[in-house]
Amino acid sequence: MNVPTIKEKVAAAYPKLKEKYGYKNAMQAPKLEKVVISVGTGKMSRNDKKKNEFVATRLAMITGQMPSARQAKQSIASFKLREGDVIGQMVTLRGARMNAFLNKLVNIAIPRTRDFRGFRASSVDAMGNFTIGIKEHTIFPETADEDLKDVFSLAITVVVSTRTKAESVDFLEMVGFPFRDTANEAKKKKGPSQGAPGKKRKK
Repeated sequence: MNVPTIKEKVAAAYPKLKEKYGYKNAMQAPKLEKVVISVGTGKMSRNDKKKNEFVATRLAMITGQMPSARQAKQSIASFKLREGDVIGQMVTLRGARMNAFLNKLVNIAIPRTRDFRGFRASSVDAMGNFTIGIKEHTIFPETADEDLKDVFSLAITVVVSTRTKAESVDFLEMVGFPFRDTANEAKKKKGPSQGAPGKKRKK
């Protein structure tokens, strides 16, 4: 059974969203513009200067593109931070590399996440951009055999050309990002409805 690619899912989303959001033509349809993957290394690199190089190598393996180092803009004495120190790594993906990464994220990495129950709609901001945190980079197949001491987290932002948050959530769900049913979650938190308490018996 062939799994649809991200590119195919994006194309299939247009006719489904056309009626709901009143698109006049395909140019108005939502598009995936870019994906930004970032890792903060400030704390870990203070103890081990080779951590920045390690994270950069792993990000390149995961994304297929070498990341760029992010440097501190000012010195902060309480954090033992000097201006110019490398405090993170970041990759921006577009086009074919973006599609390849999202295919891997949706079809392989997310299903391998422990206790995953779907993304919250609050992960999408008012501009329609979608940001998620990955606790362990080892959910990606290229780095699945890492030692526990080397595991790091990363942030992924998917930039979408939508006009509203609701439009973006609908589009992302069709592309393959599973969102939680917030209505059912609220009901579960409240618990079953209870009737009026009975009258206490007189002793």
